[in-house]
Amino acid sequence: MDKRFIYADNAATTKVSQHVLDAMMPYFTEQYGNASSIYSLGQDAARAIIKAREKVAVALGAKPNEIYFTSGGSESDNWAIKGAAKIGATKGRKHIITSVFEHHAVLHTCEALAKDGFKITYLPVDENGYVNPKDVEKAITDETCLVSIMFANNEIGTIQPIAEIGKICKEKKVWFHTDAVQAVGNVPINVKEMNIDMLSLSGHKIHAQKGIGALYVRSGISLPNLIHGGAQERSRRAGTENTPAIVGLSVAISDATADIPAKIEKVTKMRNKLIDGLSKIPMSRLNGGIDNRLCGNVNMSFVGVEGESLLLSLDFAGICASSGSACTSGSLDPSHVLLAIGLTHEVAHGSLRISINEDTTDEDIDYILEKVPPIVERLRSMSPLWEKIKKEQNN
Repeated sequence: MDKRFIYADNAATTKVSQHVLDAMMPYFTEQYGNASSIYSLGQDAARAIIKAREKVAVALGAKPNEIYFTSGGSESDNWAIKGAAKIGATKGRKHIITSVFEHHAVLHTCEALAKDGFKITYLPVDENGYVNPKDVEKAITDETCLVSIMFANNEIGTIQPIAEIGKICKEKKVWFHTDAVQAVGNVPINVKEMNIDMLSLSGHKIHAQKGIGALYVRSGISLPNLIHGGAQERSRRAGTENTPAIVGLSVAISDATADIPAKIEKVTKMRNKLIDGLSKIPMSRLNGGIDNRLCGNVNMSFVGVEGESLLLSLDFAGICASSGSACTSGSLDPSHVLLAIGLTHEVAHGSLRISINEDTTDEDIDYILEKVPPIVERLRSMSPLWEKIKKEQNN
């Protein structure tokens, strides 16, 4: 009998949906013109991009001319933060506020700017993984040019009080950027109502292909180019447009935002069943608060277990999961997110992130719950430290 296969790492990437693929295919084989060309084949591509921009704008509550297509979330983050920093520097405002558990696309960008003389304030998060809006308000000074707080954490799934932070930034007249790569399609978003000035998103988290994303930039903000060359993206981002991917992204985001409440209801039930079942394993803990959490995110730590061994064992059982963010999965260092919420190195090393979506079934959940407990028990039995850990816990 073939080994069962369950993909439970949707926070890392998702498969391209058939609907998205079908929409993309003509722009590979039939309507393959360059959107900058004036002949009909090129203008067909240009019109497709215009329609795609409109769809993305609708999904975010934005205007089409506020949407710029990029290569993904990391580029969008870099463009927003570096652009705001460059503008801020011209006004003598070289202070940026972010949080300690942002995606590395934000953290590393801020680190690079710090080397150029910018002051970076890294706000803490509480033990449940939430930023306190009051901390944002206290940190803003006359020199602050940007606040960048992620919409939902990629590892522990906690959804931040974005509307409240956006209101504070608007009152303080400071630009507010949010990395919404994990939130788009999982949380209702309206950039105007939430006072978001810039927002990053990525297609491969919502069943579009890898290598396509977008940056929302509020009207009135004129970011300097991150990429120079041609006049594409209204002369803001050079490079021949990736028409198939742009079309695919627009279909994916339309599908993902079509009925978010129904998705939340369906996926949350499966998520909670997973959490309840895995919490029965001795010396386990849920990382991140259960309230205001992405409906498909489960992040558990199991004391006495190494995350890498756990993932390999799950893979052998046909289950794809992760032990942190995909971008750092090759690192032996514990997750900066888990350390930020107060976990010790030992506990953080034994983390398991399972990220499910609307394609996950109840049978998949049952299979995961069947396989994980004995794997944890076996790995603990092989650890020379497990007996010592148990004795310490009992004393």
